[in-house]
Amino acid sequence: MTKSDDGRDITLRIAQEPAADELLARSPLAALVGMLLDQQVPMEWAFAGPYALAQRMGKDDLDAHEIATYDPEAFTGLFTAKPALHRYPGSMAKRVQQLCQFLVAQYDGDAAAVWSDAATGAELRRRLNALPGFGTQKAQIFLALLGKQFGVRPPGWREAAGSYGEEGSHRSVADITGPDSLAEVRAYKQEAKQAAKAAKAAAKGK
Repeated sequence: MTKSDDGRDITLRIAQEPAADELLARSPLAALVGMLLDQQVPMEWAFAGPYALAQRMGKDDLDAHEIATYDPEAFTGLFTAKPALHRYPGSMAKRVQQLCQFLVAQYDGDAAAVWSDAATGAELRRRLNALPGFGTQKAQIFLALLGKQFGVRPPGWREAAGSYGEEGSHRSVADITGPDSLAEVRAYKQEAKQAAKAAKAAAKGK
């Protein structure tokens, strides 16, 4: 996936590490796993995870078939070995295996098949939403990432991605193209978190 669907070279700046970003750009499974790991840890840590995992497996890419059938205890060990690949390495190792098992069962292990023939943005969102560990928000963010940075743009993709699909926004990992935009996205997330806290406090006070 080093070239986007519209023929452009893909250059990502999400993990802020050249080798990790290069893997995300060429490996559909790595991109999906990065999105799965993007939970309760800094975004760049989550998206550097697939590269670190591949290294620990002695490979230059991730393979859904291999991960799906990997001994669960040994696979968890890959996540928990220091430095841990996630704040919750045990549970995330399990989720990554579940994701790969689903991809093997439904898409013959081909992560790109999730989006390659989706006829509409709504269909793509449904497919992403069906992935283990992908709720509505995660599905919409990944859909926006596919559209904005990978050129995967079935009709209605922006609408299906909700506010994350808006042009010029800085709401999610889909909008990170370097250190400056990373800082803007982080600031937006912080503001959203503070607003949610304030709303919760106000509701309690009523």
